[in-house]
Amino acid sequence: MTLTAKLGADTRFLCLRWIIACACLLGWVTASAAIPEPEEADLALQKGDYTVAIELARKIIPERPRNEEIRLTLLRALTITGQYPEARNALTNALTEVTGSIRLLWEGRSVFQAVGETNRAAELTEQVRQLMSDRPYGFRESVNIVVFGEALLSFGVDPKDVLEKVFGAAQKLNAKIPEPWIARGQLALDKHDYPLAAKIFREAAEKFPKNPDILFGLAQAVGGGDQREASAALEAVLAINPHHLPSLLLLADQRIDSEDEEEAQKHLSDVLSVNPWHPDAWAYRAVLAHLHGDAAAETAARDKALHFWNSNPRVDYLMGEKLSQKYRFSEGAAHQRQALRYDPEYAPATLQLARDELRLGNEEAGWKLAASAYQHDAYDIEAFNLVQLKDTIDRFVTLTNADLLVRMEPKEAAIYGERALQLLERARRQLTAKYQVELVRPTTVEIFNDQKDFGVRTFGMPENPGFLGVCFGRVVTANSPAANTAQPVNWEAVLWHEFCHSVTLTLTHNRMPRWLSEGISVYEEIQANPSWGQHLNPRYREMILKGELTPVSKLSGAFLAPPSPMHLQFAYFEAEWVVEFIVEHYGQDHLLGLLQDLRDGTDLPVALARRTAPAKALDAEFDQFARQRAEAFGKGLDWTRPPSEASADGKDGLLTWAKDHPTNYWAMQIRGQTFSENGQWTEARDAWRLLLERQPQQTGPESGYWSLAAACRELGDAAGELAALNRGAELDHEAPDAYQRLIELAAKRGDWSEMQRNCQRWLAVNPLVAPPYRYLAQAAEAVGNSAQAVEAYRALLRLDPSNPAQLEFQMARALHRTGDATAKVHLLLALAETPRHREALHLLWEMNQIPAPSAAGKPSL
Repeated sequence: MTLTAKLGADTRFLCLRWIIACACLLGWVTASAAIPEPEEADLALQKGDYTVAIELARKIIPERPRNEEIRLTLLRALTITGQYPEARNALTNALTEVTGSIRLLWEGRSVFQAVGETNRAAELTEQVRQLMSDRPYGFRESVNIVVFGEALLSFGVDPKDVLEKVFGAAQKLNAKIPEPWIARGQLALDKHDYPLAAKIFREAAEKFPKNPDILFGLAQAVGGGDQREASAALEAVLAINPHHLPSLLLLADQRIDSEDEEEAQKHLSDVLSVNPWHPDAWAYRAVLAHLHGDAAAETAARDKALHFWNSNPRVDYLMGEKLSQKYRFSEGAAHQRQALRYDPEYAPATLQLARDELRLGNEEAGWKLAASAYQHDAYDIEAFNLVQLKDTIDRFVTLTNADLLVRMEPKEAAIYGERALQLLERARRQLTAKYQVELVRPTTVEIFNDQKDFGVRTFGMPENPGFLGVCFGRVVTANSPAANTAQPVNWEAVLWHEFCHSVTLTLTHNRMPRWLSEGISVYEEIQANPSWGQHLNPRYREMILKGELTPVSKLSGAFLAPPSPMHLQFAYFEAEWVVEFIVEHYGQDHLLGLLQDLRDGTDLPVALARRTAPAKALDAEFDQFARQRAEAFGKGLDWTRPPSEASADGKDGLLTWAKDHPTNYWAMQIRGQTFSENGQWTEARDAWRLLLERQPQQTGPESGYWSLAAACRELGDAAGELAALNRGAELDHEAPDAYQRLIELAAKRGDWSEMQRNCQRWLAVNPLVAPPYRYLAQAAEAVGNSAQAVEAYRALLRLDPSNPAQLEFQMARALHRTGDATAKVHLLLALAETPRHREALHLLWEMNQIPAPSAAGKPSL
């Protein structure tokens, strides 16, 4: 064989070997490609393709039996889909193959708990503790550090240390994975630190915009404040994972709050289609059954929630929490007690039971539970807030009679506490008689001079602006005038409104929808004082005629997440109109019958149909009623808004447009405002008079009556000013500036009765300022009512006056006229401040029956 031939043969042999090798390699690659990667299964899990995730995991595990990630994916997918026994078996296999994994052990706790094997779960917890003790430096990856931190929390380590020193360290070690961010944000949520949670999840969402758990955390963190951001976050979650069960459950929770049961059940069905045994979903269904009075369905749903883990404390905790949110505090508290029987260390139930007891008026038990929650976890913001609040309330004073306990800050109690007590007693007499209910136990009313304290007492957290008062049944909380600094608020109207809640909630055993409860309270405000409550205005008129009324059957939803504060006020207004409609068209006895039906457990739609009309008919009837009223408001006026092009040209453009539309409401306002701003007082007076003739129902800071009064005053038209101010004050219960001007005018003409009337109006808005008391004292002195003058001077002295000596003298003089021996005490206090006070000295001589000296003589005491 030639060399060439030999080389050729060798080359052919070498090539053959490479061909065979490549074929083998290709075969390996092809075979390897048939086995998916763990990342594929995890991606399917994130997208909600749980069945796909399980199938992929089961293909991968035989090839990679010691792969920690794929084992975790399988456990999570099986647990999410409610395949708890299968998850338990998968866990047992995983722990055999993968040893020393604290992540698997920690995940295994949840698996064993899901099937009710709490002892096995505790054993895994102990194994985690042992591994961490034996190998403190053996788990240096960020994901392991996160588990390390979660374990430390379960062992009672300070959450603040875990938040920053453990979870924070894990985040710094590897900022490219989401687990540390989620752990930090969830810890903040668990401790009710919502601002911190929102900050963490917002930052995390920028780094991981497609992670559904991060977006869901953001929705939870901001849900109590920015509803739009929360809704956007939830929409983003469900766009990524349409089967994200926590998000679907949160939507169901929100629908239950807004009494939209149809949508709530739809979301719960979506959850149960993925996990037919989800404890939370069945707990929610049990709540809905309870609200319907269907005890059998409630028991069946609760049994399913507890099917695998029959002592799961979360089931009763969640049921109780939702019932308490529906103001069923007694039922809610019973569920929390059951949760604590299952697990005495279950912190959420302890804190919720504390809230329930406090709202039921069982204060000793409530404060004791709050202290226990704080001792167990000093980092929980809500527990901390409650313990701090207890110290504040302990410094309050209590005013009481047989039916009421009014708690207030001492100085405020001394100034207007008796007035508050008398107002509430009047409300109790009138409203209990009208609604045929007996309040067996005294009603507790707590009035807070700090809005943050009110927020903590009412909601557990200080940041809840916009609420003036809240009633839980026999416990009422309210902001005092000192807390309402942003705008004038009639505190008497607030207390009347909240006490009405106490009456109707007692009558119905707290079984009434929010819209009906609020509607009756606003309605009764107006019955007590026509200037109180909510009234139709141009903006409300516009909303009604544009079709923005919420159907009666869905009205509670209007209170849940209104787009703006104005929309929330519109919800109160509409609810009052519904009550007014029922009373006008069906009678007060039908309204009372509706409440009695709800008390007896009748579902709202059935009760409404029995006492008024079926849902669709009632919605249509009320819509027609509201539209007719809205159309009659300012009838004959053109209500077309100025076109955008007129507004674009500024004031000149609007004024030109206004001149061309003499009967347009907005044009009339523009003309009146322009004349007033330019000092054209005659034209302004005529413009405002014309507007108010056409549309006399003007209230609020921008009321035309105040502008008309100002124009008349500038023109020296005293009668016109007085008439405008009087009409405006009759309509507006929160106009202290107008009341002051009316007082000044009454003083000039010596109309002491009118002076006193407007002083009382002013004090109903703010009893913590001196001028109305000075005017009251002046009027009382003028008519010889020394007793009333004494009360006015006493209030002035409690307001830290700049001239106490003069007030002490005036107080002494008024008391002396009534024959009160304490007059001398006040007189001596006056003289201690100003020993040469001539009038005081003369009064002292009079008290001691010493003849007054001649002008040239000297006093000898």
